[in-house]
Amino acid sequence: MAPVRNAAVIFAEVPTGYPEPGKHIKYVTERTIDINTVDTQGGIVTKNLVVSIDPYMRGRMRAPTTKSYSPPFELNKPLTNFAVGKVVKSDNARFKVGQLVYGFGGYEEYTVHTKDQTAGLRILTDEELKLGLPLTTWVGAAGMPGQTAYYGFYHIGEPKKDDTIFITGASGAVGQIVGQLAKREGLKVIGSAGSDDKVKWLEKELSFDHAFNYKTADPKAELAKFNALNIYFDNVGGDQLEAALDAAANHARFIECGMISQYNEPGAHGIRNLMHIVAKRLKLQGFIILGKATDPDFQKDFYSKVPKWIASGELKVKEDVTKGLEQAAEALVESKFQHEDDRKVLSVVSVNDSRRARLQLQNVKFKHCYYL
Repeated sequence: MAPVRNAAVIFAEVPTGYPEPGKHIKYVTERTIDINTVDTQGGIVTKNLVVSIDPYMRGRMRAPTTKSYSPPFELNKPLTNFAVGKVVKSDNARFKVGQLVYGFGGYEEYTVHTKDQTAGLRILTDEELKLGLPLTTWVGAAGMPGQTAYYGFYHIGEPKKDDTIFITGASGAVGQIVGQLAKREGLKVIGSAGSDDKVKWLEKELSFDHAFNYKTADPKAELAKFNALNIYFDNVGGDQLEAALDAAANHARFIECGMISQYNEPGAHGIRNLMHIVAKRLKLQGFIILGKATDPDFQKDFYSKVPKWIASGELKVKEDVTKGLEQAAEALVESKFQHEDDRKVLSVVSVNDSRRARLQLQNVKFKHCYYL
């Protein structure tokens, strides 16, 4: 087989504020790959079908000298994130050509995974595929964002019936799942989002007890309408974290998952009421799901429940799907990095097509989608 195109979205320059398409993130088409002869070092080649868009990616757009919990993107290399791909070449006995795998992939048409890198890939089982979930869901509610919600809520939040929980970024990939898990467990659920339409969706579709638009409402005033908070699931930080500290009950649990309000700001928002942590004896714990996501016991627990809940409709999923790698740079910048909080996914099938992928993608309720 002759070399084929391997278009990609590359990290071209370290941004100091908002990343700019065409400057910091570029779509390039001149790359090629020879699938038959490429050296996988005992690994596999996948044809990428869908890849996730997540807020933590902004933190990876940094110089390698700046340390953080996740590795920086490499200059002039494709962006990477959680993806579903189809195995098109295998030099590894664990994988067969045609299988669908979930794990780290590239913002590119084809990704080479070495033997060491395949350790983090998970094969989607026939039983799971029979659930009929869109492929986009496997990088969303049934993937890393769903795992983040599940672990943070149950393992750190320690929910009890009739607790009151406040979730920021509540219509996002993580927040919407946390809210529904909380309703399952009999909690009173309060959420914030960035538009009136999202607030309406949280209350009408997901049955939140109360939601508000943080851009137009005062978080402190909104939280004062309810009993003191027992759990705070923080995706945003900033003034909403301050408001939650004021509203917290004694011994409340603060789940620090993200601080998207700070990702593009030149200076951090100063939290002025940290004494509440001492006075109210709060548990405030940050966490990163990446280590837990590969733990066999956690995987068994998560995958035995959450995908089935989604398939049955018990958990509802709202996704914003952008179609085509050529749209990825704009989608990245226009979404998570500018404080929007809908679930964002990139579908690569416009350039990497397969009948199976198309059939599964047809099940997605596209809120926002680009077609070629």
